Amino acid sequence: MSEVLGEGRYIRLCARDGWEWCERVNASGIVVIVAVTPDNELLLVEQFRKPVGARVIELPAGLAGDHDDPDEDLAIAASRELEEETGWVAEALEPLTRGPVSAGMTTEVLTWFRAHGLRRVGAGGGDASEDIVVHRVALDEVAAFVAERARRGVMTDPKVFAGLYFATS
Repeated sequence: MSEVLGEGRYIRLCARDGWEWCERVNASGIVVIVAVTPDNELLLVEQFRKPVGARVIELPAGLAGDHDDPDEDLAIAASRELEEETGWVAEALEPLTRGPVSAGMTTEVLTWFRAHGLRRVGAGGGDASEDIVVHRVALDEVAAFVAERARRGVMTDPKVFAGLYFATS
């Protein structure tokens, strides 16, 4: 049995047997989407992340079950997040893999999807609480793109490189 050390609106800090970790209390899962446009561009998003105090380049991603449906299907959440963040929709979402975000720190598990048959339907940019910039980057230029952004102080989530692997294999 875990001991709850503290709880906020979105996370809970737990302990058991001398180990501490955090859990989300407002979501049933996390989805990450690898989306390549018909022009062979990887869709990336950039936004300010308060915990690290910097803008961060990321793959489109988000929470499942954080809206009105706590049992939201992960593929539906992935579809919703892809359109909301990037303005693109997919004909199909292929499940790729699942894995922990940081197995020693949190119970969060990512579920990865590959988007197929992309079509642009809007500008993206996230919901009212987000300030997302959408980037379309040629697959063979992703490394140079993130290096250039790093010179400007923008961080890159390492999941981008895992997404590049999935996009090219």
